[in-house]
Amino acid sequence: MLPVIALTGGIGSGKSSVTSILKELGAAIIDSDEIAHQLTSPGQAGAEAIRRQFGPTFLRADGALDRARMRELVFADPTAKKKLEAILHPMIRAEVSARIGAEQGGPAPYIVLAVPLLIETGAYRELVQRILVVDCAEELQVSRVMQRSGLDPDQVRAIMANQASRETRFRHADDVVENNADLGTLRSTVVALHGKYSALAAKPSKSRLNS
Repeated sequence: MLPVIALTGGIGSGKSSVTSILKELGAAIIDSDEIAHQLTSPGQAGAEAIRRQFGPTFLRADGALDRARMRELVFADPTAKKKLEAILHPMIRAEVSARIGAEQGGPAPYIVLAVPLLIETGAYRELVQRILVVDCAEELQVSRVMQRSGLDPDQVRAIMANQASRETRFRHADDVVENNADLGTLRSTVVALHGKYSALAAKPSKSRLNS
C-alpha cells in the first residue's frame, strides 16, 4: 500500500507551492479543496444540496456555489457553518477515499492528501501515515494573501484567527517545511523531503510512523 502523507498549513503559508513541487517530483496528489470546488460546480451534488438547504441565492447564475456569499454567512453564523460542513464533508471524504484507492498500485511512490483544515477538523487522520505542515511567519502569511486575494490585513487576520495556531500545527506535525524564503530555497527543501518520503515508501507499513 502506498503511504499517504497529509499536507496542511495556514492560509498563505505556501501549501499550493509545495504541492506543485511534489507533483512535479512524481507524488500522487489528492486535493480536498479541488474536490470541494468540483462538488459545488454547476449541477453537481454539493451545489444542489446547498441550494436545497440555503436557497438559490447562494448559487451563482451558472449554478455554482457563490463562495464569497457563503463565506460571509459561515463567518457570521456558526450554525450555518455546521450545516454546510454536514453537507460537504461526507461528500468530500467519500471522494478522497475513492481517489486514494484508485492511486494504490499506481506509479507514484506515495500519495499526498492536501487538507487545509486537517488540524481544525480532525478529519482523515486514520487515512494518513504522516502529517506535513507548511509554515511561514505570520506577517508573510498576511502579505501573501493580500497580494493574492486583494483582502485587507484585518480580513486576512480574521481568517487566520479561525484557523489552528502555528503552535498547534507544530504539535501534530511529523514534518515541517519552512517557507520563509524564495521559491528556489523552497524547492531544495521539498526535493529533500521527497527523497525522504520515497525512502519511507519502500519500508514496511508499520515502520513508517516512527521514521
